Amino acid sequence: MLFSRQFHLTLVGLAMGLFTHAAVQGGTAAPDTLNRVDEMGRKQGFWRIEAPKVEKPGYTDGQLIEQGRYANSKRVGVWQSYWPSGKVKSEISYQMGRPKGDYVTYYQDGKVEEKGTWDLDRNTGKFQRYHPNGKLAQDFVFNPYGVRDGVQRYYHENGQLEVEVTVKEGQEEGTLKRYYANGETQQVAQFAGGDINEATSKYVKPVHKETAVVADPVGKAAPAPTAEESTNSNVFRENGYNTLYDKQLRLSKVGDFRAGRLWNGKVYKYDKDGKLVRIEMFLEGHFAGNGVITDEDK
Repeated sequence: MLFSRQFHLTLVGLAMGLFTHAAVQGGTAAPDTLNRVDEMGRKQGFWRIEAPKVEKPGYTDGQLIEQGRYANSKRVGVWQSYWPSGKVKSEISYQMGRPKGDYVTYYQDGKVEEKGTWDLDRNTGKFQRYHPNGKLAQDFVFNPYGVRDGVQRYYHENGQLEVEVTVKEGQEEGTLKRYYANGETQQVAQFAGGDINEATSKYVKPVHKETAVVADPVGKAAPAPTAEESTNSNVFRENGYNTLYDKQLRLSKVGDFRAGRLWNGKVYKYDKDGKLVRIEMFLEGHFAGNGVITDEDK
């Protein structure tokens, strides 16, 4: 009877994919039961976490949320999480219950979103993030302390290099080069210890020439950066020149800022499909009219 029961459990274990993570780790695991709790109340072995619909909107009752192995109630090895569609959402390595090692996250359509290496609470080593279309968006290098260190690159959605700069212990150092989506040089800037040298930095080719605009002192005030915007290449300057990008890495705000708010510059507006529809001009902190959209802006 004991042999017969053990054989039955082995078949169930194989059917449920209990050996998936053992294979990933290069080992061979003995059969174990699913979602097991030992006599001390600790989670052990392979677990499948399923959704109660009331707590996981978008999932159905009993749908797989994530799966992986526990050792004394601490996550170990590779854990997989899933989108409501059933496609893999992430694959994260754990040691003693904390993320440590390689990881990959995925968009809902299955394309890679981000991959790198975690060491507890920080990225270390090589890091890559991808646009939704599958093209590389960011190619970074982090030191063991989770600080960017080395050559850092950003890419346009069409695959063209957008920014290349060397960062030393989190600060830009040397020459930063920025490119348009067509490959032409847009900006060359010189940095030392994270500070830009305005005298030796320049835009090789301006975005476009505007017709004269005049500030309207009663017009709407110029906007401040939102939480979803980033400079991408350097620390935001409360007082100084900034180029901001939105979450889709599209040009968002460009110009001189004062007290954290755009003073003289441009705000780029997009429709729901991501098409540039308007460029708002601001002078002395107030709206001054709409700029001309050229092919270089699109």
